[in-house]
Amino acid sequence: MNVPSGGETANTTSVLRIMNERAVYERIRLLGPVSRPQLAEATGLSKPTISLALADLERAGLVRPVGHRTGNAGRAALLYEIRPEAGWVIGLDVGRQWVRAALVDLGGEIVVRKDVPARSGDAGELIRQLSEVVDGLAAAAGGQVTNIVLGTPGVHDVENERLHLAPNIPGWNAPGVTAKLAERLPAPFAIENDIALAALGEQGYGLGSGLRHFVYVSIGTGIGMGIIVDGRLYRGARGAAGEIAFLPMGEADPLAHAPDSRRHGMLESVASATGVVATARRLGMPGEITAKRVFDEARDGDPVALRTVAREADHVAHALAGVIALLDPELIVLGGGIGGHGADVLLDEVRDRLETMTPLGPPRVEVSPLGDDAVVLGALATGLATARALVFDRAIAGAGGVHGTAINRP
Repeated sequence: MNVPSGGETANTTSVLRIMNERAVYERIRLLGPVSRPQLAEATGLSKPTISLALADLERAGLVRPVGHRTGNAGRAALLYEIRPEAGWVIGLDVGRQWVRAALVDLGGEIVVRKDVPARSGDAGELIRQLSEVVDGLAAAAGGQVTNIVLGTPGVHDVENERLHLAPNIPGWNAPGVTAKLAERLPAPFAIENDIALAALGEQGYGLGSGLRHFVYVSIGTGIGMGIIVDGRLYRGARGAAGEIAFLPMGEADPLAHAPDSRRHGMLESVASATGVVATARRLGMPGEITAKRVFDEARDGDPVALRTVAREADHVAHALAGVIALLDPELIVLGGGIGGHGADVLLDEVRDRLETMTPLGPPRVEVSPLGDDAVVLGALATGLATARALVFDRAIAGAGGVHGTAINRP
C-alpha cells in the first residue's frame, strides 16, 4: 500500500477546497441572495466547510454579504450574493445594418446598451467601429472586461481566421480578418453565428425557456436558423448547422438562381427582404419598393402586396416543413425584419400551409418577443457563463486568460 507524501496530501486538500468553493460559488449564483444554512442544504457540505468557503470567496472579491433574512423567528441569517463588479461581459450583434451592443455585470444586470448604424461596407472600417464601441463600453466597466462575445452572420474558420457564408458583410471572408479584430479588442472573445446566439437568447429569456427542442428562424436581410437539441445549441460538424438559406428551393429550376444563390443561398434569394422586393416587382408593384412597404401595403389590403406576402408564406412554409421533418421541434420561433416585424400579416398564412404539409401536425410557430435584442441577449448569456468561470479560476484557482484572442465555442 502506497502512503501519499505530505506534498500529495496538501495538494489533495487544495483541490478539495477549490471544489467546495466552486460548488458554493455556483449555488450562490443560481439561488441569488442565500444564507449559510441554505447553502449547506443545497450543496450537502457541512456548515464549517460552507463558512470556510464563504470566507475565501469573500476575500477573493467574488461574493459579498447583502444583509439579513428577516421575518423568521430567531437569529436573522446573513445573506450572500455574487459580487456583480467582479466581472464584466460585452455582447455584440454585428449585422449589415446595425451594431447592437451591451455591457453586463457578473450578476447579469445590463449596465450600458448601445445601438449604432453599422459601417459594414468595408471590413477594416467595421473593425475600427467595433473597437470604438467596445472601448466605450469597457470604460463604463473601468476597463476590466472579462469576456466579449460577438455574434455575426457566417461560420468562423478558426484556422484561416475568416468568416464563411457572410456575403452581406463585405470583407468578412478575407483571410486574417478575425486576427485583425483580435488586435483591437481588450479581452478574450468568442465569435459565434448570430442566429445561433439568437436561439440561445430565446432559450434564456424568451419562448424557448424550459424547452428541450426548438429552433429560431430569422428572416430578414438574410435567412438563418439556430437549433436547440436536447437543451443544447447544435452546431454541426463545421459549425454550419442551421444555414437554411441554402435549402434548394425557389420558384424555378434551382440552377436559374446561380450565381447569386451560390453566395446567398437559393431560399434566401427568394424569401429574404431582397426576394420579397423582387417578387413584388414581378407582380407589378410600381415605384420604389422595400420589404417594409410590401408588408405595410399588405396590411392595408393592397392586392399586389397581398399576393407577394402569399408567395413569401409559401417559401417560408416549405422551408419550415423541411425543418419539421428533420428535427421535429417543439416550437419554431420566428425573428428578423420579416419573420418578426412582418409576422402579423405572414404568420397565419404560414401556419395554415404547414397544417397541410406535416402529417403529424406542425409544432407551435410563434414570433419572438425579444425583437432586435435576441442576438445581444444570447451573446450576454453565453459570455456570462464563460466569464463566471474565468473570474473564479483567476481569483481562486490561479488560471489566467489570453487577451485579444478569438476562440470558438466548444
